[in-house]
Amino acid sequence: MVVVGGGSAGCVAAARLSSAGRLRVLLVEAGPDYPDMGQLPEDVADPSAPTTDHDWGFASEPDPSGRVIGLPRGRLMGGCSATNGAFFVRGWPQDYDGWAAAGNPGWSFAELLPSLRDLESDADVDDEWHGRTGPVPVHRTPYDQLTPLQRAFVDSASAAGHPWVPDHNHPGAIGIGALPRNVRDGLRMSAALTHLTPARDRPNLTVRAGTVVDRVELSGAAAVGVRLADGELVEADRVLLAAGAYGSPAILLRSGIGPPAELAQHGIDVRATLPGVGVGLADHSLVAVDLPTAPGFTGPRFQTMLTMRSSYADPDVPPDLHLFPAGPFDDPASPTGGVFAVVTGLLSPSSRGRVRLRSADPGDPPRIDAAYLRTDDDVRRMVEATRHARLLARTPPLADLVRGDEIAPGPAVPDDDDALAASITARVDSYHHPVGTCAMGARPDAGAVVDSTGAVHGIDGLWVADASVMPTLPAANTNATAMLIGDRIASWLLTG
Repeated sequence: MVVVGGGSAGCVAAARLSSAGRLRVLLVEAGPDYPDMGQLPEDVADPSAPTTDHDWGFASEPDPSGRVIGLPRGRLMGGCSATNGAFFVRGWPQDYDGWAAAGNPGWSFAELLPSLRDLESDADVDDEWHGRTGPVPVHRTPYDQLTPLQRAFVDSASAAGHPWVPDHNHPGAIGIGALPRNVRDGLRMSAALTHLTPARDRPNLTVRAGTVVDRVELSGAAAVGVRLADGELVEADRVLLAAGAYGSPAILLRSGIGPPAELAQHGIDVRATLPGVGVGLADHSLVAVDLPTAPGFTGPRFQTMLTMRSSYADPDVPPDLHLFPAGPFDDPASPTGGVFAVVTGLLSPSSRGRVRLRSADPGDPPRIDAAYLRTDDDVRRMVEATRHARLLARTPPLADLVRGDEIAPGPAVPDDDDALAASITARVDSYHHPVGTCAMGARPDAGAVVDSTGAVHGIDGLWVADASVMPTLPAANTNATAMLIGDRIASWLLTG
């Protein structure tokens, strides 16, 4: 069996598939591999902030104003779990229950909870919701060990009326609290470390890095391997794609699986008509309030988070906003040489984008319409979030760390809706959680690409197991759920 993509889901899937010993598994990753922990580049090991030194270099198509937005995706073993901010936050029970209710049996929160528990080793919480013996270490920084910025954010949020949350992964938790992070002894614990490292010595597992996959090789309506970008055919009786929300749909399209009209544009023969491939891209959008502060800070940049509902949110659904402090960072563009941000993330966007091919050449990056803040509802929620971020930044003790006028949106932008909306849409960025481009579901004619087990509709021997199969976007960072998906689908493959 070939697993394509050594990211959060791919490393977990390869480890699970090779655990029984009866399958020969080849894990293929486009980027480099660092099998020895001592060889990890400093930026990959350091969990204090995300890094883009190992990156695909993707960017969005120009938005209506002509702006292009960078869309970082990790290109190395471990994928984004080796380069991200190490937020280990679960989706809400309602997120997963919604997947099951939409025709995806096996994905309800009650059914997933044992797997969520098995995934983690939570150092802080010992209850029925958490695991203590899993491969992923989860830790929250105690209040008295928070950096001055993070502690000030907690105190200002508390002063603004937000309750303390001891565990953001507890069902129903809303308020301010320490971030659950997959960090141990100052090391970002990527899926390459937590899952692949213990499996590397298995005789039935082969790891092949620096290898780009062009397409799935098909015989009739069955996968028989993968064709590499250099033309080599790697034969396999089963193929599992775990190349992510941008990579997996691109591979399917190059394989002739997708909307016929798009395939025809690139001279690709149609092997399976699946109109949902690449469609339905959803991502959390992000905007920050940037503030000048004293330079010279070292240490973790992410430790706490505020989860809240906007006034537009239904009280019976998951929260729609994240706010968290980022920094401080040294920045020559700041009048003081230092900057921190109060970052806002929209958790329930109604905007939807799309992933298309630029050409049939695997060396060409896909065309990604990120579609941030395309609906009035999304803009309204982010306006409210930014207004609240400003409120927190103006509330002591957080306000005491500000050393001058606000950098962005800036003093020239008042708190009214129109002015903030214009500033936000001009500065919107990605929270780096793209999903939905190979969505799970029972009906291909309604946009489903895979069934509830990850099997691609209409093609034998082909599965997708990564963030692209999420039919809706969880109200949380997606790394933990992507790892869960890799484990869940691989487990079904072993028992099916």
